[in-house]
Amino acid sequence: MKKILNVTINGTPYEIAIKPKTTLVEVLRNELNLTGTKRSCNAGGCSSCSVLVDGKVVNSCSVLALQVDGKEVTTIEGIADGAKLHPLQQAFLEHGAYQCGYCTPGMIIAGKALLDENPNPTKQEVKEAIAGNLCRCTGYVRIVDAILATAKKLQEEAK
Repeated sequence: MKKILNVTINGTPYEIAIKPKTTLVEVLRNELNLTGTKRSCNAGGCSSCSVLVDGKVVNSCSVLALQVDGKEVTTIEGIADGAKLHPLQQAFLEHGAYQCGYCTPGMIIAGKALLDENPNPTKQEVKEAIAGNLCRCTGYVRIVDAILATAKKLQEEAK
């Protein structure tokens, strides 16, 4: 028996009929075609599927969609401003902070959550913020550099 999920995703309200055991990543990818959120381990261990729920990072493969009823979800697609990339997305490109790209959406979501909470993080704070995100390609150095460069750029723009 399906239940009704009322959720706002990337600023758009949705009312979706889903089975109670449907995960958030399944709704995003299969029902809404928001495929930027990656599905990898499907056990909450890699964070490729990270999204923001009311501003907090969650692994969307480990959350039942009905748990976000009435909440605001932001995916990797939702942090850009139309065709204009979010500064963090742009920094990932400029710093080569991706290779295969599979972990990139989760890394960017984790970085955005950090910068929203702490606009001037230390290198260690960045490392801690992305600690749950697994990457087998980059070695993390360029990811950390991209997040720190974004922090610096956003601070300069705020002046």
